[in-house]
Amino acid sequence: MSREKFLKAYANLPEPERVQIIAIIDNKSYSWNIAYNEITNDTELGKKILKKMEELGIL
Repeated sequence: MSREKFLKAYANLPEPERVQIIAIIDNKSYSWNIAYNEITNDTELGKKILKKMEELGIL
């Protein structure tokens, strides 16, 4: 379900907002664009980003 929520939120974001940092994992920051690539490719990092976004209440 989180993946679908993320994709819907991403689709509704204005282009300039997609470069904003949304999560910090292992002392590295990730923007909406990077998160989109990781999540759509179903990587471990993508799963961590989704989990962090849920914890922060973004999704």
